[in-house]
Amino acid sequence: MSDRAENQVPQARDTIHVAGQWLPAASGATREILDPVDALPFAVVAEGDEKDTDLAVAAARSAFDGGRGAWPRTPVAERSAVLRRVADLLVRDREELGLLESRDAGKTVEEGRVDIDCVADAFRYFADLVAGEGAGRVVDAGSPDIHSVVVHEPVGVCALITPWNYPLLQASWKIAPALAAGNTFVVKPSEITPMTTVALIDLLAEAGLPAGVANIVTGPGHTVGARLAEHPDVDLVSFTGGLVSGTKVAAAAAPTVKKVALELGGKNPNVVFADACATDEDFDTAVDQALNAAFIHSGQVCSAGARLIIEESVRERFVAELADRATRIRLGRGTGSGVECGPLVSEQQRAKVESYVASALAEGAVLRCGGKRPEPTESRPATGYFYEPTVLDQCHREMKVVREEVFGPVLTVETFRTEDEAVALANDTEYGLAGAVWTADAGRARRVAGLLRHGTVWINDFHPYLPQAEWGGFGKSGVGRELGPAGLAEYRETKHVYQNLAPKPVRWFAG
Repeated sequence: MSDRAENQVPQARDTIHVAGQWLPAASGATREILDPVDALPFAVVAEGDEKDTDLAVAAARSAFDGGRGAWPRTPVAERSAVLRRVADLLVRDREELGLLESRDAGKTVEEGRVDIDCVADAFRYFADLVAGEGAGRVVDAGSPDIHSVVVHEPVGVCALITPWNYPLLQASWKIAPALAAGNTFVVKPSEITPMTTVALIDLLAEAGLPAGVANIVTGPGHTVGARLAEHPDVDLVSFTGGLVSGTKVAAAAAPTVKKVALELGGKNPNVVFADACATDEDFDTAVDQALNAAFIHSGQVCSAGARLIIEESVRERFVAELADRATRIRLGRGTGSGVECGPLVSEQQRAKVESYVASALAEGAVLRCGGKRPEPTESRPATGYFYEPTVLDQCHREMKVVREEVFGPVLTVETFRTEDEAVALANDTEYGLAGAVWTADAGRARRVAGLLRHGTVWINDFHPYLPQAEWGGFGKSGVGRELGPAGLAEYRETKHVYQNLAPKPVRWFAG
């Protein structure tokens, strides 16, 4: 049952923010935002296009190129103070934003609250990072008459294109360092889940960010995103999303030779050695973490441990227990009591997951659990985009479901006998975002972690990240880094300032 009438139409909102003003789309177009729990609209937003995008870029350009008081020339202490105020406002509105994130993306409200905490942490981290920096790196020129220093400068106008699975968290990983470095920006959230990013723009204004520094255009990728990537007045484009869209962004950005940062997903291995299951407690922990790796947010996570690579001697016991626990994961509306997983984000995404499962079974995979839509309940309407957590056993590298990113609650199982075989399987992927190794042998843990070609490797854990540590991948998982000092560096240029304190004539040429 839905908590609102089906014929109740939400009022359209002006969700395009340009130069400090909320505006409708220039075309007048709108889009309904659906709650994935019941497929009913709960908001209506402006559907921007190229014209709206050009206006937003012009506003960001003006705010960057303005006079002495423009944002890039605002003292670092003042920029840091704005970011800290944003963090405080996020804490103030944690409950409201967590609920909105749950409704927008389908995740549980507890996951939504944790996301807001992480967003606040990101703003505080980058505020502290720039506040603690010096005036530049002095370069010894070998003479007391020469003062040489390398300084950091903002890139300029940044186009920030964010995904639908972690709308506000992924936006914060781009917005916080962009602002800390002194840039202006235009953000394009996913057209499926824009609501918390829209709310963040209001918080930025409340925190004292000058008009024109932060701009947002709600609309589809093929118009708004494409225009941002190619726009000659955009200096950097940062994109998080799928591989196909990411390659299009890179191609569109190439003619203007703008900076590009891409985070494009993964097909992440979770390698479990038998010695990690030597005791009942260790076994229970490894199984529980494998569930967490694969099924948190219904598997709609770029770093999901969607490939379980398990030592053959413990495979049957491990997979049997894993499948049994997966069948007991409680699906429903994210605000429901005891609910552990929500729906997939859209009907299109569920259809994609279903097609991958069908192809896996056709190629010989063994279904251990799931593989279908659940029976509807009061908390889980038949109209919602729910799909059961699914475990596919006896998988191999040639299967499409093993090679490609499913982005849903689907776990594949592969087995190994030797350490070398485990490493080879884990690295046999076009992606290289994240992975994990489970073992009681400290030497093996360090050895295997060192051999895995992935941007983040967890040992006896899965999914934690630190704002202080860089996040990004190898191979087709993208280029560039987010979070940490390297994440801030993405939004900066370096300038070498060379001052001759006692200039003399050269007179190399006659006359």
